[in-house]
Amino acid sequence: MKTLVKTFTVAVLVAISTLTMASGNPEKTINLSTANFAIDHYIDVMTEGQSLGLEQLFTADYNQKVQGKIARTNSRSEVISFLKKQKGEKLNCKTTTLILEQSAHYMVAKVTMQFENFTKTDLVTLVNDGGAWKVSKSINCYQ
Repeated sequence: MKTLVKTFTVAVLVAISTLTMASGNPEKTINLSTANFAIDHYIDVMTEGQSLGLEQLFTADYNQKVQGKIARTNSRSEVISFLKKQKGEKLNCKTTTLILEQSAHYMVAKVTMQFENFTKTDLVTLVNDGGAWKVSKSINCYQ
């Protein structure tokens, strides 16, 4: 009888733990403890349609500048809204990343997305915000 009670208790605890993790805040599952993790997640968001951790990835004052015939600035909320709509959409491009500068508190990376007929280049600035690396600014241009 004691074995049955212990087995039942363990089964209930495992079920509760599983449900708690599944229903918990998914934002906590993104590891942004290093600049490299953050830039990798940024690339996944931009090219693989990853939508998990969007609010966590960008600083509160994030903005995106798009250089072209008409320069445009997009706010954090505009970018996040757009990326949520792109969930699951994978871009057909070859992506390369070059770290231009890095310190303990910030990093600047050049992310190049080579498509069949054009190239998109993002200059991405990341900052260490209380131990989590976040994207604070990006400047995009198309060639």
